[in-house]
Amino acid sequence: MPGATKPELRELRAADGEAQAVMLAAAIAADLAAALALRPGASLVVSGGRTPTRMFAHLARQAIDWSRVQITLADERWVPLGDPASNESLVRAALLRERAAVARLIGMKNDALTPAAGAVRSWGAIGAMPQPFDVVVLGMGDDGHTASLFPGSAGLGAALDPQARPGCVAMEPQAAPHHRLSLNLAALLHSRRICLQISGAQKWRVYQRARAAGPAADMPVRAVLRQGAVPIDVYWCEDAPLAGVP
Repeated sequence: MPGATKPELRELRAADGEAQAVMLAAAIAADLAAALALRPGASLVVSGGRTPTRMFAHLARQAIDWSRVQITLADERWVPLGDPASNESLVRAALLRERAAVARLIGMKNDALTPAAGAVRSWGAIGAMPQPFDVVVLGMGDDGHTASLFPGSAGLGAALDPQARPGCVAMEPQAAPHHRLSLNLAALLHSRRICLQISGAQKWRVYQRARAAGPAADMPVRAVLRQGAVPIDVYWCEDAPLAGVP
């Protein structure tokens, strides 16, 4: 579009992990509140793991109309609900509490026989959420993966195709346990804002490598950072994630 400007990529540094959690939770809540002021419902995509857990505690206390918010996952391990590796279990315990207890969580894991069949069924539910997603919160691994888009995985090229239909894909990482389900790049980019949350000096070095030249297949987070359609806020602090959190 002539005259259009590329969405901004902002790097927002916090003093420590607690400050990062407070800052990010407030920003997410502000975006959701703005969405609810304009539309009947709002949608939020979150990631699992240790990094967002402290932020979830602050987000759950935000004074917005959570009954009109639908939440889903950027990715999930193909494990039963209740398994320590389940992202859905983490989000239910850490985010769906206090004020956010009335939000609706749409999980990825289902009773399909295979991850591939599960991915189709999962997108049938997620695709009915209000879209574009109002906020997508991503993390990043030391290998440059984001969601469950891991380097070297079969089908990664198709999953990173920005022209593909938005959807959920089955992934089998070479260097991580469990089969996975993940939103593909097209689904992650079908959003109004992306927040990348990273903690610790090692992750900052990985992020700097991801910002440098190189194939997106080597560090899939590059595909998110390089796109020109959705604004990205990168939240970073020097604190490592909380120890002992799955």
